[in-house]
Amino acid sequence: MEKIFIDEAVNELHTIDDMLRWCVSRFNAAGIYYGHGTDNAWDEAVALVMHTLHLPLELGREVRRARLTSTEKHRIVELVIRRVRERVPVPYLTNTAYFAGLEFYVDERVLVPRSPFAELIENGFKPWLYNKPVNRVLDLCTGSACIAIACAYAFEEAEVDAVDISADALEVAQINIEQHGLLNRVFPLQSDGFAALGGQKYDLIVSNPPYVDAEDMGDLPEEFHHEPELGLASGRDGLDLTKRILARAADHLNDEGLLIVEVGNSMVALAEQYPEVPFTWLEFERGGDGVFLLTREQLLEAQDLFAIYRD
Repeated sequence: MEKIFIDEAVNELHTIDDMLRWCVSRFNAAGIYYGHGTDNAWDEAVALVMHTLHLPLELGREVRRARLTSTEKHRIVELVIRRVRERVPVPYLTNTAYFAGLEFYVDERVLVPRSPFAELIENGFKPWLYNKPVNRVLDLCTGSACIAIACAYAFEEAEVDAVDISADALEVAQINIEQHGLLNRVFPLQSDGFAALGGQKYDLIVSNPPYVDAEDMGDLPEEFHHEPELGLASGRDGLDLTKRILARAADHLNDEGLLIVEVGNSMVALAEQYPEVPFTWLEFERGGDGVFLLTREQLLEAQDLFAIYRD
């Protein structure tokens, strides 16, 4: 049946527009989950088809009427079948994701970039870091290093440490650091939280740590099971690593330093457990929530609350 399906698509579809329409129909019929860079069938189809054809995502109507070769159609159809049958996110099929307007290599060793941090970085962390010197940045739980690299672009004079516990993730980070020509400014480091950082201090610490709680881990769509569990799960309430970060961050911040952490849906549990902590919950024009900001001074004042997590 699959061969008939492939032959029909290859023989009866001719143009890029034909293939895009067919992809959208297949995705809608299969009821796939969107959430790894797109939120609808059309954008998902564009991402898959255009990358496979080595064309830009934004393509004029005239060019989309161009006819495809049999080889091109076979390749696209094979990827669509994998997307539908195996529920593999498109960025893993194309090994490409976009974050803060930048292109990154990704595979199943790292999460697919999708953090609202992108908007924050593109805005230069205004107003919190407006006109303040930023010489050293720490990206904790860096994964593909997309946040670290975007920060390096935002703060052109800064050095950025890209830290992760996963050696596999750091291999992907290294690929992206090299592709962006930032070997002299972004440094991948293996560490379990702050453990291997010694007395290093930073003007800004950013982190998108694992924050999915146990209940949500059991309900995740199939697409998420292609991502490393190490980058998603963080205990019963989704806050195991976040609490360790809160316990140690002040030790690694300069006097006017800031800590900014994404905790997603676990923001409710965090706010309920620590009503005394003056979290600033950031708002985003392009959507997304669950990102808090604390100053070093605020972290020091709350340090006793997290003392048991100082490992």
